[in-house]
Amino acid sequence: MPSFTKTILLALAPFAAASPLATRQSGFSGSTQNGLEGACKDVTVIFARGTSEGGNVGTVAGPPFFQALAKEIGSDKLAVQGVEYPADIGGIMNLGSDGGKKMVAVVEQAYKKCPNTKVVLSGYSQGAMLVHNAAKSLPAATTSKIAAVVTFGDPFKSQGFQGVPEGRCKVFCRSGDSVCSGSFVITAAHLQYGQDAQAAADFVAGNL
Repeated sequence: MPSFTKTILLALAPFAAASPLATRQSGFSGSTQNGLEGACKDVTVIFARGTSEGGNVGTVAGPPFFQALAKEIGSDKLAVQGVEYPADIGGIMNLGSDGGKKMVAVVEQAYKKCPNTKVVLSGYSQGAMLVHNAAKSLPAATTSKIAAVVTFGDPFKSQGFQGVPEGRCKVFCRSGDSVCSGSFVITAAHLQYGQDAQAAADFVAGNL
């Protein structure tokens, strides 16, 4: 096995251990969210989970953020849809390119089904890569409509989100999180983004 791949696997070992298998729970606390299967809501969050997380939104950053946002705007006004992608080592090595295409498809689905919904793009760790790639791939007419973008533990934090006004974008990178510096070493800080849930929700609510 190439040493580069070994380094990634060793670095992600504690992250994988900290991510339980997918669980389906009521409301916005579960690691699987398929809000686009239901009725259209005022706001639709499209979220990409981090590497090795279960379900389609994971547990570290997504659910705490969704719950905080639901309290801000009302749970009856919010839909959350996770991006179905492998979230594996291969995705890191291709810099989230394939997953980004899947996120684009979900955005297009959201606007086709619910043309009046306000779409929020969000992702954690490798999922943040997907957000950047999706923004690059979506047409300007679509990105200009995105209500807000929020990423957590973002390896591409300095790249911006093409086509989305800067004032609608927020990156959360905690002190000590080396992933935000392009490293594959997972520190405790990378697993603490639930602590930024309220700040993220406040930011999004302020852009709706």
